[in-house]
Amino acid sequence: MDEKEAIAPPSATGRQIRPTSPYARTTGKIWGRGNQGKRPSMIDFRTNPDQYKHWKLSFDGPVATLAMDVSEDGGLVDGYELKLNSYDLGVDIELYDAIQRLRFEHPEVGCVMLTSAKDRIFCAGANIRMLGTSSHAWKVNFCKFTNETRNGMEDASDYSDQKYLCVINGVAAGGGYELALAADHIMLVDDGSSSVSLPEVPLLAVLPGTGGLTRVVDKRHVRRDHADYFCTLTEGIKGKRAVQWKLVDEIVPRSKLQEKATERALELAAKSKRPKDAVGIKLTPLEVTYGDNEITYGTLSATIDRDLGVATITLHAPADPPPSGIDDIHAQGDKFWPLAFARDMDNFIVHMRTNEPEIGTWVFKSSGNAENLAAADQALLDNADDWLVREITLYLKRTLKRLDVSSRSVITLVEPGSCFTGTFFEFVLAADRSYMLDGTFEGSNLPPAAVRMTSMNFGPLPMCNGLSRMETRFLDDPEKVEDAKAEMGSDLDAEAADELGLVTFIPDDIDWEDEVRLAIEERAHFSTDALTGLEASLRFAGPETLETKIFGRLSAWQNWIFQRPNAVGEEGALKRYGTGKQAHFNKERV
Repeated sequence: MDEKEAIAPPSATGRQIRPTSPYARTTGKIWGRGNQGKRPSMIDFRTNPDQYKHWKLSFDGPVATLAMDVSEDGGLVDGYELKLNSYDLGVDIELYDAIQRLRFEHPEVGCVMLTSAKDRIFCAGANIRMLGTSSHAWKVNFCKFTNETRNGMEDASDYSDQKYLCVINGVAAGGGYELALAADHIMLVDDGSSSVSLPEVPLLAVLPGTGGLTRVVDKRHVRRDHADYFCTLTEGIKGKRAVQWKLVDEIVPRSKLQEKATERALELAAKSKRPKDAVGIKLTPLEVTYGDNEITYGTLSATIDRDLGVATITLHAPADPPPSGIDDIHAQGDKFWPLAFARDMDNFIVHMRTNEPEIGTWVFKSSGNAENLAAADQALLDNADDWLVREITLYLKRTLKRLDVSSRSVITLVEPGSCFTGTFFEFVLAADRSYMLDGTFEGSNLPPAAVRMTSMNFGPLPMCNGLSRMETRFLDDPEKVEDAKAEMGSDLDAEAADELGLVTFIPDDIDWEDEVRLAIEERAHFSTDALTGLEASLRFAGPETLETKIFGRLSAWQNWIFQRPNAVGEEGALKRYGTGKQAHFNKERV
């Protein structure tokens, strides 16, 4: 790379908006709360193709082309230029939006061609100036979101049969190559200069932040010795060696690149089982209201206690029975309750992770009609073969996975009036700790708290480890899974839920307030770093998968390496990159 501005994965433009405080505009640095008392501008994850600054989306029958064309002056904050198709969070927000729209709005698309609109440069990765001026929390959350976006591409390929072809028409460095690694097939132009590289170790003293190392050896099966050489080589690998080492799938002369790329895209699209004559649904703008300490969506609401660092989130079951017939589901489009809830919860999670980094405990409650919620689950299960229903269920799965990998303590409270049925019951299973009231509150006319399982709790919504949350809970005792399944459809009181192992504690009215209060308050007094490590270590029992490895290594490696002086100290590689001065490294191994 002759321009010193990049290394890592692509992103997209989120708008900065100014609701009422606590958000204030900052420039030049991306601050995490607590950095010199400054707070970041609020990043709005809502966007659409008409607002894209960095991507061009076009269609030709069964093939969509997603071309990266990053606007140099389109960064989320001042202080850096997005040269050479390098990216910040804003670039990936657009990419994430495009991937979602391709799945829901374009069922006819069987292949997405991912390429660059710039000549001789595919993507130089995450912008180094941005990384060098960002807080540690910002860097880690940025990497987490880009990881989830790339996992979303692979999810579209594996479960929606929408394949990705990456056409590298120039240099793909760091995150640029990591973006390519998420595709099913990688095509590299063979022109003597175009290459792929992961130069984070030699240039920046960090590691690829979005699954590069894991995908090289676990997905593409590159030999360990080849991978070691590749990941310590600044200039990267090109041509025949890139194919021989399995870093790309094929090389093509520049003169034939467009012709060969079109041919390969049509081949992939022809193999897809997506419904070529189906009509997609429009993802309309998401409606959300931000207050000082309140956030309101159509299907959930949240209040924030800033002193304790706690968000209390209430999930709202559908007010009316949802449609069960497939034509009516399609007619409702993104207003169909399960899809509306997935979109709201997805947006809420990324908003909180990015804009409310000090709100470390999320307490989930629920309200509404259990019958309507059970009917919504049944509509998904009864119409599981339909392409749209499949996409909605997969979206719910991805959203709950996003909750699992969020570095937040999750506590779920099952009270009289709650509606933890089916999909909502996943929030009980996903909790680090759950409390269910045994009996009723004194003076209340509400019936005792109850939970109800549906078939959604036994397979359609797996975690990153490939198991359902129920299977993960009872990893060593599959008989307990069967015991729980035998009670599917029944309203279970606290004693029954406790007997089945579905909740953590069942205090009565006398002890409820104190036990819940102590559980929440103690989290505010623990080290947030220790809690993050604790939660990440405990949540993913069972099989190791590509996803668990990527997120586990992000939590361990990047969380640690991004804080080391060799990378971010005043004489570290991230600080001195592009200055002409050599980084100074402490040589101790620890």
